[in-house]
Amino acid sequence: MQNTQQQQSATKVESREDMKGSVWPSPLSAHCFTIIITFSLTLLCAITSSSINSLSTRSVLKRPAHLKMDQAVLLIKNALHFKRFVVYWRSDQCYQCLYQNLVEMDAAEENGQPVAFIVDTQHPLSLQLNDTSGTKELCLIHYHFREFGNYSLWVKSNISNNEDVMCEIIINQNPAYTYFPILIAVLTYLGFFILVYAGMFLFRLNVVQNWLINKMNPVETDRLINSDLGSPNRLDLSCQENFSENLNSASQRLRSLDTFRGLALTIMVFVNYGGGGYWFFRHQSWNGLTLADLVFPWFVFIMGTSIYLSLNAMLRKGISRWKLSGKVLWRSIQLFLIGLFVINPNYCRGPLSWSEIRILGVLQRLSLTYLVVSALEIIFAKPIPDTLPQNQTFFVLRDVFLYWPQWIVILSLEMAWLCLTLLLKVPGCPLGYLGPGGIGDFGKFPNCTGGAAGFIDRLILGGDHIYQHPSSNVIYKTTMPYDPEGLLGTINSVVIAFFGLQAGKILVFHKAQHKHVLCKFFMWSIIMGAVSAILTRCSTNEGFIPVNKNLWSISYITTLSCFAFLLLMLMYFLVDVKKIWSGAPFYYPGKYLI
Repeated sequence: MQNTQQQQSATKVESREDMKGSVWPSPLSAHCFTIIITFSLTLLCAITSSSINSLSTRSVLKRPAHLKMDQAVLLIKNALHFKRFVVYWRSDQCYQCLYQNLVEMDAAEENGQPVAFIVDTQHPLSLQLNDTSGTKELCLIHYHFREFGNYSLWVKSNISNNEDVMCEIIINQNPAYTYFPILIAVLTYLGFFILVYAGMFLFRLNVVQNWLINKMNPVETDRLINSDLGSPNRLDLSCQENFSENLNSASQRLRSLDTFRGLALTIMVFVNYGGGGYWFFRHQSWNGLTLADLVFPWFVFIMGTSIYLSLNAMLRKGISRWKLSGKVLWRSIQLFLIGLFVINPNYCRGPLSWSEIRILGVLQRLSLTYLVVSALEIIFAKPIPDTLPQNQTFFVLRDVFLYWPQWIVILSLEMAWLCLTLLLKVPGCPLGYLGPGGIGDFGKFPNCTGGAAGFIDRLILGGDHIYQHPSSNVIYKTTMPYDPEGLLGTINSVVIAFFGLQAGKILVFHKAQHKHVLCKFFMWSIIMGAVSAILTRCSTNEGFIPVNKNLWSISYITTLSCFAFLLLMLMYFLVDVKKIWSGAPFYYPGKYLI
């Protein structure tokens, strides 16, 4: 009996010691964390209340009835006696564009009324005032108008010299703070996550755990601790081992991949539904990037990763290459037909007719990319050897050396893209033209939208069967149809999917070697970033090959691949290695994507 009591007391001590050892926070860290949480919540409330108070006085949500989103009112007042002038405008987003005529102002009268105009507020504007002959520039103003604001442009003579003209912009009514909804959303989510992590932290505290256990059922707790049922027997251990094995087998799926895919899908849906009307949720007019330009290449990238993991698993199961080829071909045909007949954007122009059907599109590009990359993997895939040479160079680059035929095909495809883009002669356009046409390049090449890419699509598919309203026609005033999902850009879509395939190889070759995976992802992001810096010369418009979503230029592919490797590395570290983040909420749409 005495031995039994000693064993029970020893069990109590051990269990308490285990509980103390398993508790994550120390008293010092608990106090520090409590102070940080209190300070964060106080700061959050202060920022929110001050923002609401300051913004409410400016009528943040009021919008004049005659104004739409991204618009403001400009009143032009001519105070020049007996002098007429013409006002021209140009957006900073329009690279090397011609100035557009805004208004021709008559000579000032004694009680002349100002003339009102609607101006765009997405990007800064340049206003140039010339005399009616067009030979003399009176003044030039660069200004960024804000949404729903009311402004006046006063044009008057200099008091000291009547020959000089002064231009001054006055704010008649303060603009609205249109980023207020984003601010509220960010602060709300920040407060929510702070509360969630504060609760998780508190539940890990030993004092809180003991209090909860005693509150739930103190008698039953003491009985289990002091009885033989409180100690596990062999049967319990075997059940726990089986459970852990099942848990490990179920958790082999990488949550970071689903999280990455879900993030891309979520932003894509948000962009497709207008993105709240914010300009950075719209596609860039020509060169450059917005948030909307990131998601489609990221989706293609992670599709390449999934292709490798899926095909590699099926090949290991002994499924024949012919059977896999049939599955890939059938899925590609399904995707293409759905994009062609079900979600064709030409439905917006009326009943779909064969004479105006858009042949290519987003799903069509995904289907072609999936077909090419999967075929490349099925043809050249080889079983991974169990023992690899110990040569250090081969060990580092084995996921490249073992698949050298694939790299030859990809490099050949990219050389074909470069030759067609830069060396194909397009009627009426300079060799290697990469511009938008329209009023861009000072209006010299109005019908050269997209250069070789647009020419090939119009030649093979026909002008009526490609996209009729590209993003370039808003700012660059283009009139030629151009398809951002055209034939030539599909080559580079295959390339970025292949980079995603490379990410899948890294995950398989370095399975359970987290440090190697993270280093490889970081190395590839550096390589892609360096290539982008060389091609673009770290400039939006002045590089050899600018970053361009409409063209799917090679610099666009390397830049987005750089971001994709970095983002995947971060998610892999947080979700699969450290398990700090479960991937929610992006994990669920990424996992159950149809």
